[in-house]
This record gives sequence, structure tokens and C-alpha cells, in this order.
Amino acid sequence: MLKVPTIVVNFKTYPEATGKNAVKMAKTMEKVAKKTKVSIAVCPQHADIWRIAKEVKIPVFAQHIDPVKPGRNTGWVVPETVKAAGATGTLINHSEHKLPLEQVKAAIARAREVGLITICCTADIEESRKAAEFAPDFIAIEPPELIGTGIPVSKAKPEIVAGAVEEIKKVNPNVEVLCGAGITTGEDVVKAIELGTKGVLVASGIVCAEDPRKVIEDMARAILSKF
Repeated sequence: MLKVPTIVVNFKTYPEATGKNAVKMAKTMEKVAKKTKVSIAVCPQHADIWRIAKEVKIPVFAQHIDPVKPGRNTGWVVPETVKAAGATGTLINHSEHKLPLEQVKAAIARAREVGLITICCTADIEESRKAAEFAPDFIAIEPPELIGTGIPVSKAKPEIVAGAVEEIKKVNPNVEVLCGAGITTGEDVVKAIELGTKGVLVASGIVCAEDPRKVIEDMARAILSKF
């Protein structure tokens, strides 16, 4: 289960959060979650899921799954395997690993079959509307042009965030909305929440920060200030 409001930290493939560093980063996130009582989840690389899931109790998400079943699928990411490794959920359709619309639908369905929470990433309002029809647990609106820039979507393109929230809720009011792309400060988180989201999807803003704990604590305080 992923409680809201939440901060989801995507480790991507950054060396700062790979292997032993991934465990260290996850433990830092867990310490802040325990201290602040704010929901924090981590998304390590697939090879690190098992080692992190053994060390922390906060939710651990995969960065991707494929809509396939166990068997003759060499090199594909099978939902059952992710679940067995200790993952609570998975990202689907991140802008750095896009899927055709029908595969997004199928991946969400496969995740549901095995009991994985789904965070479906979308680039704009229209894609968000379509994704909502597939009933993921969360949709994270992330304009790709802002990812990794340090320019927060909640400030640069607030109309996209607010518009996505409105359209998603029209299609399926049960889907929770997050936003990402350029989120680096607590102030960015506050703005995201004011636009109607229930949290943020963050990567380099925390993982590549000089002091990741300081940044996640700032974001957690921002969450607490709005809820």
C-alpha cells in the first residue's frame, strides 16, 4: 500500500543510488519517513530491488515492468519476478521508457493481477486522460522537456498539472495524481499540492543532491504543511 500524500523517489540509474549506494539511499529515505511520518517510496533499479526490500520497510517500486507472463521471455521484466523480489509496486510508461498505449493498458492489468501498485507516468493532459481509463492506482504527470532540468513543472507549466488532475478525476475519481519533472525543493512540492496533486515523483533533485537527506526532509516538511 502507498499512502497519500507521498514522495516517490526514482533512483533511475544514477551511481549515487546503485548497488550499495542504493541501499544507503533507501535507508536515508526510510529514516526521514519514520521521523516525519510522511509516506516515502523508492524506485531502485531492478537488480537492487531484492537487497533494498530486505533492508527497509518503506514501499519499494520497480522502475518498469513488461506486460508478459513467466516463461519464454528472455530479458523482459516479468511482474511476478518483481513482486517476488519484494517490490510493492511499479512505475509504468516513464518518459525514459515509453510504451505504446495498448502495452500501457496491458502492463497495468498484469500488475493488478499480481498485486503490484501502479504509477503510470504521462507527458500531458491528453495522455493522462487516456491512462485514467486503464485505472492505474496513480498517474504521475511529467512533461519530459522539464525532467532533470531543475525547473519544476508545478511552476513552469501549472496549467498542465491542474488540467491533468481535472481530466483524470473526470474519467476515474479513484486515481490519485502525482506530478514530477524538475521538482527539487519543498516549495515545489507545496505548489504541486496546491494544484491538486497528492504528492510528487522525484529523481535527480534528491538522488544527485549534495545532501539528499536535507532535500527529502525539506519536501517532507512541505507535505506536512499542506495536510
